[in-house]
Amino acid sequence: MALRYDRTGFNDIVICQDPDEFCYGTDAVILAHEAAGSTMAHRRDCAIADLGTGTGIVPLILSQKTGAGRIMGIEVQKHSFDLAEKNRRENGLDDRISFVLGNVRDVSLEYGAEFDIVTSNPPYTAEGEGIESGNSAKAIARHEILGTLDDFLKAASFMLKDKGEFYMIHRPGRIVDICQGCRENRLEPREMTFISGKPGEKPNLLLVKCVKNGGRDLKVLSPFAVRNTDGSFTEEMLRCYDT
Repeated sequence: MALRYDRTGFNDIVICQDPDEFCYGTDAVILAHEAAGSTMAHRRDCAIADLGTGTGIVPLILSQKTGAGRIMGIEVQKHSFDLAEKNRRENGLDDRISFVLGNVRDVSLEYGAEFDIVTSNPPYTAEGEGIESGNSAKAIARHEILGTLDDFLKAASFMLKDKGEFYMIHRPGRIVDICQGCRENRLEPREMTFISGKPGEKPNLLLVKCVKNGGRDLKVLSPFAVRNTDGSFTEEMLRCYDT
């Protein structure tokens, strides 16, 4: 296990990751940016939970982009959880961030209606589909092995206050499952954004904002690309790194 330290681009925050396992990508940055745009996120009494937090990248970013006084991450894999704890300590964020080791199916039951905002970047591949990686840590991060989409949606709904906001990034191919699952769990989809790798390409990410017990008024926002044709970040992506 050869750990590495990466600068996140958010002030002085660094993250320790294991390159042999799952490392964060731009989808986590986009997710954190979207959640940070909530008006609730800038209140000191705001509580945010991140489901399937990995090594803690979304809570780390949110600590720099929001004024939330309580940010919690739940992670099922022990090694990722240990790294998240390490990242919390080494970035001096013990007073704002905490991590919990456990499966969202079980841990969420301890936190009923406590959070204003819940975020999640769950495994994208449906249970029983796709080719699993030979690396168990990567397989768990990418496939619904220890938690299905519905498990994450149920946990988010249970943990959110009434009219709390849920932000999730996923794949466009799961849009029907996402809409159906969200509504069944009282998470009404209010905004959707399709995201592509480069301009003109088919979208490969879907960003969803839901409101618990919200009204039915879905808006599909303008799509954007992560990179320009020359490989540089687009203006939209660069804005995701603003603090």
